Amino acid sequence: MKTVLVTGSNGLLGQKITEQVVNQGGVKLIATAKGDNRYPVDTGYVYATMDILNPKEVREVIALYKPDAIIHTAAMTNVDTCETEKELAYQLNVEAVQTLIEVCGEFDIQLVHLSTDFIFDGANGPYDEEAEPNPLSYYGQTKLEAEELLKKSNIRWAILRTIIVYGIVSDMSRSNIVLWAKGALEKGSPLNIVNDQWRMPTLAEDLAACCLLAVEHEAQGVFNVSGKDMMSISELVARVADFWGLDKSLINEISAATLNQAAKRPVRTGFILDKAMTQLQYQPHSFEEGLAIVDEQLKARGR
Repeated sequence: MKTVLVTGSNGLLGQKITEQVVNQGGVKLIATAKGDNRYPVDTGYVYATMDILNPKEVREVIALYKPDAIIHTAAMTNVDTCETEKELAYQLNVEAVQTLIEVCGEFDIQLVHLSTDFIFDGANGPYDEEAEPNPLSYYGQTKLEAEELLKKSNIRWAILRTIIVYGIVSDMSRSNIVLWAKGALEKGSPLNIVNDQWRMPTLAEDLAACCLLAVEHEAQGVFNVSGKDMMSISELVARVADFWGLDKSLINEISAATLNQAAKRPVRTGFILDKAMTQLQYQPHSFEEGLAIVDEQLKARGR
């Protein structure tokens, strides 16, 4: 049985990986994050505190557990924060990856790295794995730089690129677009939503499953891993409203240009998923199927 270490295990994706291992087994999991463990179940895996920005600590933890693979989910993903806090974004999104590459090289560990559609400019999505990157934001730039570090390295690596991850965990320190839109519409709050950006939103469970499939198949190279339905952001929110029977008249469609966001966003991303589906047996849910899974989990929590 393989030993798998996950960075950023307190995040949405990290917790979903823990959940799948706890429920299904298959690997020995070492969940790591900075600070206390936020996953509500503490059996079926090991939790270790690890600050991804502390190279000495990273090496010590990895040397202790000697995993066969590392799934690297930790990152600064707030696109506007990356634009305003560039130094920290670089440390988290680039330097931390360099640290992991060095340690993985030392111990011959496979590194499964999470990347993003924001490495593209959105001029002609959906993209396949060979498409030419051209990031518009500092976030996209740092994620592309991390990809390039991996490609130049001599380690065993896989890059999983994804788009707008949504889902729910018991300790939601940060929301995502599905939960945010649902919550706001339930309160009767009017929403200004852009209608000129297109994405393929990804259920966190699907992405977590693919991370584990990448380890199982000892995947190497770049893989696109997102949901399979392309939609504008305003359509996404409208579909959330339809699913939960909420008032769509609260949705006011606007142009992205009116928002004055710190970081520029690509217009149309989206991915061609054939490679992950063929080589890794990745099987994403439809958007409505994903919402149904979220709904079941909310009901189970009495929400």
